[in-house]
Amino acid sequence: MTELSKLAHKQSEHIIALRREIHQNPELGFEEFHTTDIIAKELEALGIPYRRLEPTGIVAQIEGAGNGGTVALRADIDALPIQEETTFSFKSKKSGVMHACGHDTHAAMLLGAASILQQIKESLNGTVRLIFQPAEEIAKGAREVIAQGGLEGVDRIFAIHIGVGRPVGTVLSLKGPTFASSDRFRITVRGKKCHGAFPHTGVDPVLAGSAIVMALQSFTAREFDALEPLVVTVGSFVSDGSHNVISGSAVLEGTIRTYSREIHEQVEGAFRRLVENTAAAFRCETEIDYRCLTDVLINDDTLVELGRKAAEKLVGAEMIEDGNCYMGSEDFSEYTAVVPGAFFTVCAGGNYPSHHGKFEICEEALEIGAALYAQFAVDSLQLSCL
Repeated sequence: MTELSKLAHKQSEHIIALRREIHQNPELGFEEFHTTDIIAKELEALGIPYRRLEPTGIVAQIEGAGNGGTVALRADIDALPIQEETTFSFKSKKSGVMHACGHDTHAAMLLGAASILQQIKESLNGTVRLIFQPAEEIAKGAREVIAQGGLEGVDRIFAIHIGVGRPVGTVLSLKGPTFASSDRFRITVRGKKCHGAFPHTGVDPVLAGSAIVMALQSFTAREFDALEPLVVTVGSFVSDGSHNVISGSAVLEGTIRTYSREIHEQVEGAFRRLVENTAAAFRCETEIDYRCLTDVLINDDTLVELGRKAAEKLVGAEMIEDGNCYMGSEDFSEYTAVVPGAFFTVCAGGNYPSHHGKFEICEEALEIGAALYAQFAVDSLQLSCL
């Protein structure tokens, strides 16, 4: 057992207690006021200076003795609008709100790492920035952290996400693109309402909308490189008509995902052209609300390699595995668009996936995550000495 592992193990019960307190009091994005208070109280007890972000979240800093630059460690802290279905004694006290993605564990693990790093700060070759980020689930928190100076002076950044379905202590990572970009669109197709028995007297937005749905599927295969993953999903299609009335308008909503930053930059323009021209072919007009929620998360190769070696010290080489590309999104991508970064998963058993009302983890994984956060910081601050 390494020195950092020993320090993490000594406070394992406290880390679990912090996790349970946060789990019982889940809060949605930009509403994490109580969670922020918990974190602030813990940092004050540790003697670590911090500043609160607006409206929620915290950035703290541990100054080491060396001059190896600044490394940031990020944990997200928001919950989800999901009803908890577990029978745990520490289950959510709030109806319809739950930490179903493990952000309670991330906050607790980073607080554990903060304690470790504060104890050894005289041996740190640089500065450690601790970012307790709000609103990851609504893809707005990272941008707010950056806007409020959270990355100023940072040379590199690491994040850990708890994982389920794999043995406790398994550490997953992947070089290059790891999480997809996420764009959201809302298309309003406007036609002319009429009786269904006399369609020639109106302009049918449902017909135009159906053509748009089909065109969007060919769009991925004929406009972009087939070797670059691109997903276009229309998840909602609603009109104001009825069984015998052709509607006056229809609304389509969906998402676009890709691993390529180049495609991400191009896709909105192509999307707008296809939608507008398809609707025009059916004599309809369109209104498009297109929003880029997150960029592609690209892990830095050097930092992934450094992180794997750090993890080997704690859990052994046999527990380190390649992760998988994931079409889901993660707003840690906003940081990696500014500074080199690496995103890791620490597995914690469990039988239910993220965003499930019965989401669960083995809490023995929390001390591993705390030690790994700390090891990332210690090892990466040696980069300037290599």
